[in-house]
Amino acid sequence: LLPPRLGDSYGVLPRPCRALVLLNPQSGAGRALEDFQAVVQPMLAEADIATTVFITERPHHAHEKVRDEDLSQWDTLVVMAGDGLLYEVVNGLMERPDWEDIMKKPLCILPGGSGNALAASINHYAGNDHVAKKKLLTNCAFILCKGLHTQMDLVSLSTASGKRLFSFLGFGWGFISDVDIDSEKYRRLGNARFTLGTLQCLAKLRVYQGRLSYLPAVPEQGTAPAPRDSHVPVTNGQAGRILPPAGTEADGALPADSLLVPLCQPVPTHWTVVPEEEFVTVYAIYQSHLGTNLLMAPAARLHDGCIHLFYLKAGISRVALLKLFLAMARGTHLDLNCPHLRYVPVRAFRLEPRAAAGIMTVDGEALACEPVQG
Repeated sequence: LLPPRLGDSYGVLPRPCRALVLLNPQSGAGRALEDFQAVVQPMLAEADIATTVFITERPHHAHEKVRDEDLSQWDTLVVMAGDGLLYEVVNGLMERPDWEDIMKKPLCILPGGSGNALAASINHYAGNDHVAKKKLLTNCAFILCKGLHTQMDLVSLSTASGKRLFSFLGFGWGFISDVDIDSEKYRRLGNARFTLGTLQCLAKLRVYQGRLSYLPAVPEQGTAPAPRDSHVPVTNGQAGRILPPAGTEADGALPADSLLVPLCQPVPTHWTVVPEEEFVTVYAIYQSHLGTNLLMAPAARLHDGCIHLFYLKAGISRVALLKLFLAMARGTHLDLNCPHLRYVPVRAFRLEPRAAAGIMTVDGEALACEPVQG
């Protein structure tokens, strides 16, 4: 399944296996239920995986289901939809008082949406050829049938208005987020919606003003190395399994963001503050793919403890921007050495827009434009 990597631990689903399938029949081109019944269900039956299918009827339906219900009767939770439904499920699980235990339950994504970024990333990590649509669905269903599971990074995001969000894919602001949200009206086109959205947003290319800061994964020239406790595993902006002194934290309380100071305070001195303050887009991605056909961070892995931060400075031409996105289909955009594009692996970041302008997204879902860090 996934090629074993040093330091990663793997588990195997039991047989027989009981799976709760959360399915959004409206996602993507609206074929998720039909594709699940035709492609996935026969494969799961062969693999001795019994399914209970929960069909969502409204936004936040899956969020409420996994937040409030006893999930002990299922060995795994399977999401058959786009990345947005998995975002709902992850944040619903993180609102449970037993989140620490429940997050050990394996999660599976089966592509049923338009972008299917996580499914494409997992297909990539498994060493499979780049595929889309039903071939990608078949590959992901086969991975589920084999039953091998491992850890995945989650990023903790905090906003100025006090929201705490958990993200598995990426955070964006500017051009990429504009394309994602503006193209929603074309979701029946499937993945082609992003091509149409890109062309429309290119025509009205905008510049966004703000301050971007980050904690580099590798100390940059001229900066002091960030202090790090070598005994603490750190997962993207959130230390894993740091336990507070006994009696200081209630059962079920979420872990502290060990790498971050409050948004009202300046970033620590060992962080890097980007000198430019005009951007076409900022995108922090933690998986390899931004969409089925967009290999944005070829170096990313499921559990690398790294945020792959991209930002595009103002001044880029429409032609150069289009060339970047065409190259991203093959993951060769960094080879173009575009002077406006910067890529840096980081452990944490902060973005402070100068005005509430432009769309922010987390895992493809719209977010109010405000200061955010993760």
